[in-house]
Amino acid sequence: MPFQNGNPSFGKKRTPPPDETFEEAAYLKALGEKQKVVSLKLADGEIVRGWIEYYDKNMVRVTREDGPNLFIFKHEIMYIADDAKKK
Repeated sequence: MPFQNGNPSFGKKRTPPPDETFEEAAYLKALGEKQKVVSLKLADGEIVRGWIEYYDKNMVRVTREDGPNLFIFKHEIMYIADDAKKK
């Protein structure tokens, strides 16, 4: 088999990356157990800070000190990040 461009896999189709890594549940569980304060950026641009008390397949419950607790649908969350400023 001739090599093209010095690459033996040239022209072969690659397997696409997986849609799921199945690490979401472990990450949310770790954040909840540690009551780690996180920032959640929502699809509308709003940023919510608090700790994740509960989560399931479709939503997370965020407990906040400065406001009411919130149930937020996961499809409304752009990202969740550790909030190093608090706790």
